[in-house]
Amino acid sequence: MLIKSRAKWEERESAITPEKVYLNRRSFMSGAVGAASVIAAGGVLADAAVASTERTLKELQAKTTSFDPGEALTPFEAVTQYNNFYEFGTGKSDPAENAWRLQPKPWMVKVDGMVDRPGMYDFDDLIDMNALEQRIYRLRCVEAWSMVIPWIGIPLSNILRKIEPQSGAKYVAFETLADKKQMNGVKSFFNVLDWPYREGLRMDEAMNDLAFMAVGLYGAELPNQNGAPMRLVVPWKYGFKSIKSIVRISLTDKMPETSWNLSAPQEYGFYSNVNPEVDHPRWSQKQERRIGEFGRRETLMFNGYGDMVADLYAGMDLRKNF
Repeated sequence: MLIKSRAKWEERESAITPEKVYLNRRSFMSGAVGAASVIAAGGVLADAAVASTERTLKELQAKTTSFDPGEALTPFEAVTQYNNFYEFGTGKSDPAENAWRLQPKPWMVKVDGMVDRPGMYDFDDLIDMNALEQRIYRLRCVEAWSMVIPWIGIPLSNILRKIEPQSGAKYVAFETLADKKQMNGVKSFFNVLDWPYREGLRMDEAMNDLAFMAVGLYGAELPNQNGAPMRLVVPWKYGFKSIKSIVRISLTDKMPETSWNLSAPQEYGFYSNVNPEVDHPRWSQKQERRIGEFGRRETLMFNGYGDMVADLYAGMDLRKNF
């Protein structure tokens, strides 16, 4: 994938204590969300990336779960300022700078294909805001950097059961909004991808307990640049599988086309499971750079979630089905 520039916060390698940001999120969400800065963590004053979205992020109430790797959280400023969201530009800081144009409310999602309840669904029809969960997941980008993020949302399986998949459905396909008025990257003369952005999962992957539809992070609604108002989170797969700003969910009996696989099939397979034994054609996947840390760490098979997903791929050649 393209890398335009390194975020300023990363260059200074500050000694940030991310847990303090998280534990104090109620104080900064009530006064600083949408403002120019957030309360410092560990003595470091961080610019609030959410200010660029020009919207106040509502605090969300969520049930604590056991989904937690027990690792230091990635700083809030990194999670919201260091992104890949090419609809808003190819640089890591472009989404935070440009996503203020996105209008996540109201939000409609088209549900079609092999379901018994197709139609246009309002966000509130798909997401039960009274059943939100907090899940802390590792995120491993295919570019060999990683984060640990406290997401808020619901299991993807809840949504699928609501729309009632037909017995012959084998895959779930997703599409991102592609609006030239809201997304400056979509109207670029030299498009990085063929819009809209598309992704997909096998049905058993989508129904796995780990598959998650996030509507928030760090205790509040998703900032625009992180895929507001709803994005998929599939923590055992490379980050580009976790499609953002979803406007369509389709069930099908055929493997759906996905954006990066269409663009570069020799580099990005349909499955794209985190696998340190299968290198990207242009770099090794054996190690990763955890944002906010010095040095590199070893990448874990399935990003460390093998005990919950390895059986999905029993008997498969994961070098061929990469």
